[in-house]
Amino acid sequence: MKPRFGVVALVGRPNAGKSTLLNKVLGHKVSIVSAKPQTTRNRIVGILNEERGQIAFLDTPGVHRPLHKLNVRMMDHVRSSLSEADVVALLVDAAEPFGKGDQYVIDMLRDTETKRFAVLNKVDVVNKKHALLPVMEHYSGFKLFDEIVPISAATGEGVSELVSLFFASMEEGEPRYSREDFTTQPERFFAAEIIREKVLHHTSDELPYTTAVAVEKFDEDEETNFIRIYATIHVERDSQKPIVIGRRGEMIKRIGTEARVELESILGAKVFLDLHVSVHASWRDDQRFLGELEWPIRD
Repeated sequence: MKPRFGVVALVGRPNAGKSTLLNKVLGHKVSIVSAKPQTTRNRIVGILNEERGQIAFLDTPGVHRPLHKLNVRMMDHVRSSLSEADVVALLVDAAEPFGKGDQYVIDMLRDTETKRFAVLNKVDVVNKKHALLPVMEHYSGFKLFDEIVPISAATGEGVSELVSLFFASMEEGEPRYSREDFTTQPERFFAAEIIREKVLHHTSDELPYTTAVAVEKFDEDEETNFIRIYATIHVERDSQKPIVIGRRGEMIKRIGTEARVELESILGAKVFLDLHVSVHASWRDDQRFLGELEWPIRD
């Protein structure tokens, strides 16, 4: 068989498991994961290379009604991904009841003309007979989806079957990306995301959407295999700054240590990481600042 190529857009409500699924499919960490909604803010491109061909996955922000310019940009990423995809995979949290937010996503997908999959995630935590079957019937009733596939992105249940369905939906074609790559995101962007993941993990519910990480400097010395990263964690209020820093600097030290260790493992180099905290009261509505945060993104 000739190799196939196609693009799959992973869309859905916040916390449906899009990033977890992408990481599971690729066998690499490409998207950061958090229990907090709106963790993914940009479109993340993950690349699966197999003998069957190549699939470019677009991990998108959770679909929601935008309240800030940041959220508007996030939803722009979703819409652009829908327009480019050969298959749109709607990730659904099968353990959560259907609500207005789910209907909002369904209505958005009605405007797409590509193949649509309903991917019912988290089947490992629902009763398959009494809870999952009604969900499958509900999504079948929309007469919108070419496939309805139950999976668990966390355990991997059903994921290989899902990938096979994706490949079966692709046309024959040459790969768009190098077969050596598993993402298009540059290391500088990935460093900022890993730091932000640690901030999200350690600040609990105190800073739900109010932090951003900007990498000011990323210097790599190939001869010594050593990387120096200087980054700033931006918060919205003065009262939030001590939360990130912690008593006697313990919190920011913990965030920095965990981020550095993970980055060293991923980048395969020694890392020096220098973190600072800055207050930017309106960063979510600052178009110039948002553009600077996104500058490394490329397809």
